[in-house]
Amino acid sequence: MPLDPQVRELLDRLVVGRPALNTLPVDVGRRAYAESSAKLIPKPDAPLDVADRSIDGPAGPLRVRVYRPPHAAGPRPMVVFFHGGGWVVCDLDTHDAACRRLALGADAVVVSVDYRLAPEHRFPAAPDDCAAATRWAFANAASLGADPARVVLAGDSAGGNLACAVSLRLRDEDGPRARGQLLVYPVTDHWSAGFPSYAEFAEGYGLTRDVMGWFWDHYLGEPLDATRAAALSPQAVPLRAPELRGLPPALVLTAECDVLRDEGEAYAARLREAGVDATLERCAGMHHGFFNWGGVLDGADRAIARACAWIRATTA
Repeated sequence: MPLDPQVRELLDRLVVGRPALNTLPVDVGRRAYAESSAKLIPKPDAPLDVADRSIDGPAGPLRVRVYRPPHAAGPRPMVVFFHGGGWVVCDLDTHDAACRRLALGADAVVVSVDYRLAPEHRFPAAPDDCAAATRWAFANAASLGADPARVVLAGDSAGGNLACAVSLRLRDEDGPRARGQLLVYPVTDHWSAGFPSYAEFAEGYGLTRDVMGWFWDHYLGEPLDATRAAALSPQAVPLRAPELRGLPPALVLTAECDVLRDEGEAYAARLREAGVDATLERCAGMHHGFFNWGGVLDGADRAIARACAWIRATTA
């Protein structure tokens, strides 16, 4: 499958000749991700009010970062954002540029959640933290300059998985209702599910099949075969939720050259079958992780602009 030339050049710089993430100690992998984000991903120049906050989480203090465009004319929409990284790597800083672009492009308050990471904190620590942070964001929307009736849950990769999980939890627990879900190449099923994209893009496109298995093993605490994975909670594998009716409208962005492509598209199809207004867009020539590279990849700039336009329309 042909990669966009800009993506090919980026992967040649970042991946070729470097050890695979699943061969590294977790702390080394985290450091490598943090360094590449800090050095190579540009931040937009436009002014934003950015502040870190400590809130009460299920297991103690939980950090969030709040982005607010200046000069508000009234309460803005709010995006509660969960970063990707396989539930193991990445943090508020690795996704800082992406959150800034969402805040500016959607003219929205963005609340980015620093949920606990595996393997130190395994499932369900991450969805528990994200659900608690989402409830806090709804309850404190007015003080943040946001409208609690115009909230979108968003995330990329593992963060997309967490946005799905929180949407399901709020529905099932009769919690506050989000206006929409922005799901960027979301993880929706266990890696052993057998989707063709896992074979097509197993190596050479950034995220590999083996690294995805490594993420899952850290997240769950042990390797699972397909039979045991079938019994996982929908909080881990949203695609296997028995019922998707009543979830917020969704924009699902997938990358053409990504092991996670098929499961993200399968989730969009299931949402539509359940009567949810779900828009699916496959980003041609893009790889897993491209959304984070605004200002570097033209395809990322287009996808971010599309996501921001969708947020504005969904929360109008």
